Amino acid sequence: MTETGVSPAGPARRRPARERLLAAAARRFYADGVAATGIDAITDEAGVAKMSLYNNFASKAELVRAYLDARHEEWLGLYRSRLERARGPRDGVLAVFDAYADHAAFAYENGFRGCGLLNAAAELPAGDEGRAVVRSHKEEVELLIAGHLEELLPGRPDDVRGTAEHLAFLLEGAMARAGLEGGDTRLRHARSLAVALLDRL
Repeated sequence: MTETGVSPAGPARRRPARERLLAAAARRFYADGVAATGIDAITDEAGVAKMSLYNNFASKAELVRAYLDARHEEWLGLYRSRLERARGPRDGVLAVFDAYADHAAFAYENGFRGCGLLNAAAELPAGDEGRAVVRSHKEEVELLIAGHLEELLPGRPDDVRGTAEHLAFLLEGAMARAGLEGGDTRLRHARSLAVALLDRL
């Protein structure tokens, strides 16, 4: 599933209803926000009856969680694709940055608005299960960075933890600014800063 902003048509309408609903939800949640997107908007865009939504998801909250899970898996796919081209742990760290840039490069309906997971989490109340999904994603990203750093810095666990946190903060800050500015310039700059930091290890 990608955030292309393209409405289902032709063969896409023959996809299973759950898949069409998730794709429509992804477009609408990212473009308009979770709270502002009603069930009718999603079912209309997906081309399915409202009952079909409730046959696949118990509630809008469950659909939101499915969207967050799908967005996480989508990012992991981009990261794994980048990792296949990595030539060592240094490239592995940069693959994380490149995967975020790849996500920013999607043809979003209303332009790039930053991290879709964080955007959704900002709208969810404290204690919502969706926020836990987003937190888990961010923690996994930092752990991926740390895993590559462990290969670069064997026997230096404190440096690994500190550097992983530093790079994760750099990445998140760049995503926030990139979302506000609507482009990937900050992400490219963050990658350059990460390269400079890695060169000093």
